[in-house]
Amino acid sequence: MRPSERRQHILELLRQRERISVDELARTLSASQETIRRDLAELADSGQVTKFHGGVCLPARGEHENAFQTRMNEFSQEKRAVARYAAGLYSAGDSILIDTGTTTLFFARELARLNRITVITNSLLVAESIGASGNRVFMIGGEYRPESNQNSGPLALEQIARFNAEHAVVTIGALSVDGAFDFSIEEAEIARAMIARARYLTVIADSSKLGRSALFQVFPLERIDRLIIDRKPVGELANALAQANVDVHEAPAAQRADW
Repeated sequence: MRPSERRQHILELLRQRERISVDELARTLSASQETIRRDLAELADSGQVTKFHGGVCLPARGEHENAFQTRMNEFSQEKRAVARYAAGLYSAGDSILIDTGTTTLFFARELARLNRITVITNSLLVAESIGASGNRVFMIGGEYRPESNQNSGPLALEQIARFNAEHAVVTIGALSVDGAFDFSIEEAEIARAMIARARYLTVIADSSKLGRSALFQVFPLERIDRLIIDRKPVGELANALAQANVDVHEAPAAQRADW
């Protein structure tokens, strides 16, 4: 059983019982206790479980959990792999527009390892990650949206238009043969504004976005210079990307020894 499948089984068992021991998980899933502990450590790091001595339970959550934090915990291994790969493509002196998203936040954390980069962003979390490493950050203003820690609206769009960056790195809600889409009109507008002020566009996403549909189109496939994803598209979408001359990079999530 793959680790991702085993962890999903663990979460399903916890939803049924709320608390479960390492011993019982090892017996139920026919895995060693060491393997189970590694799984639980991964789940705990992503905030999906709370560990106690000898077992785990579901974390206490408010009735209205932050949707952004929830998405941070979804496909986190794939997002981290994409982010790590993408960050390796940039170097000192680069100027980068970065929008708000879970994958772009993982990207910013990896990018912060570099020196002498300039980032323009509407995301408070991205700005904090880059700024904490001593790099130059321009924080786009506008109406603050606390659920995603970002600024948006007309003022944000106006400020983005004042910049001229070499790169834009954005994430998406969905990708199909018809282009890239988002579920939020405000976030779609921000992404379009950033793309208009950059020479080179890189889209970073996990493969759960492939073949999905969303309400607001952000840009056509032809506008993408580079797509970085954990699993390459196949079939009709792969053909459409090739026809659009999109440079597709695969960044698979790292395999562990217990696969």
